[in-house]
Amino acid sequence: MSRADRAESALRPLSIDRMAAWPALAPLKERAGHKLLVETLRAFVEAARGTQAVADEAACALWCAERLASLLEPSQRVVFNLTGTVLHTNLGRALLAEEAIEAAVAAMRSPTTLEYDLSGGARGERDDHVAPWLCRLTSAEAATAVNNNAGAVLIALAALAAGKEVIVSRGELIEIGGAFRIPDIMARAGCRLVEVGTTNRTHLKDYEAAIGPETAAIMKVHPSNYAVQGFTKSVSAAELVPLAHARGIPVIEDLGSGTLVDLETWGLPHEPTAREAIEAGIDVVTFSGDKLLGGPQAGLIVGKKAFIQRIAKNPLKRALRLDKVRLAALEATLRLYADPEKLVRRVPTIRALARPSQEIRAAAERLLPAFTAAVGQDYTTGIQSVRGQIGSGALPVDLLPSFALAARGKRIDRLSDAFRKLPVPVIGRIEDGALLLDLRTLDDEAGFAAQLGALKP
Repeated sequence: MSRADRAESALRPLSIDRMAAWPALAPLKERAGHKLLVETLRAFVEAARGTQAVADEAACALWCAERLASLLEPSQRVVFNLTGTVLHTNLGRALLAEEAIEAAVAAMRSPTTLEYDLSGGARGERDDHVAPWLCRLTSAEAATAVNNNAGAVLIALAALAAGKEVIVSRGELIEIGGAFRIPDIMARAGCRLVEVGTTNRTHLKDYEAAIGPETAAIMKVHPSNYAVQGFTKSVSAAELVPLAHARGIPVIEDLGSGTLVDLETWGLPHEPTAREAIEAGIDVVTFSGDKLLGGPQAGLIVGKKAFIQRIAKNPLKRALRLDKVRLAALEATLRLYADPEKLVRRVPTIRALARPSQEIRAAAERLLPAFTAAVGQDYTTGIQSVRGQIGSGALPVDLLPSFALAARGKRIDRLSDAFRKLPVPVIGRIEDGALLLDLRTLDDEAGFAAQLGALKP
C-alpha cells in the first residue's frame, strides 16, 4: 500500500461496532448504554469526517464524553432561588419538609397500601390517607384531593353544576399564570357563567337578583394575584351563605394559594384560611397544596360531606387523582400542622416567610467579602435593603422586607449570566441596573459561598 493509500485509509471511518469496542469508551458504555453510545459515535464520525481524529481513540472518547455528559445531565437543575420570590412558580414553588421528602422516598422504593385496607384485606380508598387530616385541620365534614387547584375547581364545578348556571362576581373572574381563567374553567366543566356586579363593586342584591331555576351554585374566588383598591365592595361569606342556603344553593369558594394557619402569627398579612371559610358556612372550599401550605403539588377540596361525595364519584376524579408519592408527601406535610408551634422550623415555606430581617442582614454581612472578591473589580458591591414577594398569587401587594447582595456595573447582564453558569446556578433579579441576590430563601449559606470561587464574570 502506497503512502497516499495509507493516509486515505487513516481518514476512512472505522465500523461503529469496532469503535464501540474501544477500551477508552468502556466507561461511557457502562454509563450511557450501548444504544446511546452508538448514536453518539455516529455523530462523532460525521463531525470528524475527513480528519485524523476519525480514527483517534482518545479524541473520540473525549468528544463522546462531552456530548454524553450534556445529554445525560438532568433537564431539571438544582438552583439557588435568590430572586426574592419565596414561592417562585418557575422554580418549583414550595420546598418540601424533610418529613415529606422521606415519606415520598419510602413510597417510591416499596409497594404501599395506596388502595389497600390491611384490616379487611380488601380494596381501600386513596383519599383515606389525607382526608382525615384535612378534616381535622379545617373542621370540614369531608375532603378529597386531586393533582392541582385548577383541577380541584374543575371537578367541583363539573360535579355540582354541569349543564347549569354558576353565579360569580365580575370582580372575581380572575386569570392567573398559564392562562388559567375562571370563565374558561367553567366552560370546560360544562357550566354557564352568570356574572353579577361590576369590576369594583358587587352587592348582595346582585346575587339575589341573578338566582333562578337554572342556578346550581354561587362561587367566590379569592383574588390572590391582584387587588382592587379604592371604591370597592364585595360580599362576604357571612352575607352570601344565608342567601344561598335559603334558596337551596351551595357556595363554592376557591381560596387559590390557601393556608391552614393564620400567617399573622409570624407578622405577615392575613390570608384567608380554609378553616375560616368552612366555619363561615362555605359548602366546598378548594386550595393548593404546593403554595402557602408548603407541600407537594395538589388541589385540596374540603366541605360538606354530601358535596364532597359527589365530587369524589365524578369520572374526572380518576384523571386528576394523586399518585402514591405525592399522597405520601402530602400526608406527611399535613401531619406537621398538628403542631403549629414547630411549623417555622419544619416547613421550609413557613421558615422562609417568617425569617427575621436581622437574620437575613447578618447572612449578607458574612457573605459580602466573598461575593465582592468573586465578582471582581468591574463591579461595585454592597448590601441593599429590598422587598420581596411571597409569590404564586399569595398576597400580591404585600412585600417582604429583606436584604440582598447587590452588584452594579456596565455589564450587569453578563454578571447575571455568570451566576447562572455556576455548578449550582444562582438565580437573582436585575432591578434598577443592579443584580440583586435576595438572601431570604438561602438555606445553604456554606454551599453558596463555596462555589463563588468558580464564578467567571
